[in-house]
Amino acid sequence: MKIGRKSVKVFKMKNRRGFAAVCSDCVTEGASKNEAFDRMVKAISRVERKITRK
Repeated sequence: MKIGRKSVKVFKMKNRRGFAAVCSDCVTEGASKNEAFDRMVKAISRVERKITRK
């Protein structure tokens, strides 16, 4: 999966219920793959906004 040019790795967590997504120093969790990915989209947009403000 990708967000723009960044690749996102979504995987099942062994010691927890649900999935995790990892992309450029951000980690998100969700009950499903889609939820973890959607939360990652929000996290990446938040980081991008923070970078462009400086």
